[in-house]
Amino acid sequence: MAKLVRPKKSLGQHFLTDLDIARRIAETLSDYKNMPILEVGPGMGVLTQFLLEEGHDVTVVEIDKESVAYLNKNFPQLSGRIVEGDFLQMNLSQVFGKNLCVIGNYPYNISSQIFFKVLDYKDMIPCCSGMIQKEVAERLAAKPGNKTYGILSVLMQAWYNVEYLFTVSEHVFNPPPKVKSAVIRMTRNNVTELGCNEQLFKRIVKTAFNQRRKTMRNSLKPIIQQGAPILANEIFALRPEQISVAQFIELTNEIEPHIVKP
Repeated sequence: MAKLVRPKKSLGQHFLTDLDIARRIAETLSDYKNMPILEVGPGMGVLTQFLLEEGHDVTVVEIDKESVAYLNKNFPQLSGRIVEGDFLQMNLSQVFGKNLCVIGNYPYNISSQIFFKVLDYKDMIPCCSGMIQKEVAERLAAKPGNKTYGILSVLMQAWYNVEYLFTVSEHVFNPPPKVKSAVIRMTRNNVTELGCNEQLFKRIVKTAFNQRRKTMRNSLKPIIQQGAPILANEIFALRPEQISVAQFIELTNEIEPHIVKP
């Protein structure tokens, strides 16, 4: 019997032990069998085995040397397809050079960074799915008016349709995390351009939600010219969680001529 990998707290490792759940996660990409798949943080391959079983063209990226050794020994079919390194540092254009899907049982401590990385490659990644902390999954899928709606919700939903698929108990991991998990799927929408200055859009969203208890008028005051007439608009009386993605885009266009120059 192959020696098992020891979960490392420093890497946020919680190995899934329920094979039925692993199979269900793999099935989230059933519609993408004609496209390369990159699995992030495969660990001992509990998800990998089902992706391979489903006939996917799988590459994995793993930062843990012990896990890499385990995968090399137990998954000969991954020969040449195991990237030892940090997904957050990967240049996906160089490694793949074409469209791909991303999947994983993502480390909770860097899941938001992983999704922002996916966003950087949105034109290459039509679908991203996997398991994350339940709270982050709820944030990703949240709609305006929900208290969990925030920066991640707006920036991801501008480009992806987010589905919260199912909740996963903490008792199916080794070691068990202190929180529940959830499986999500993000599918690229048909937006090719936001119709506004994207950098300013991000800045406005982040500035607004960093002071989410304030009205838009108060939170955005530092970046809008003093006395700008648009500050009288009704939307500035709202709080950021009340504003839809489309409204944030519209707001970006209205604010742009009145931005305080650095």
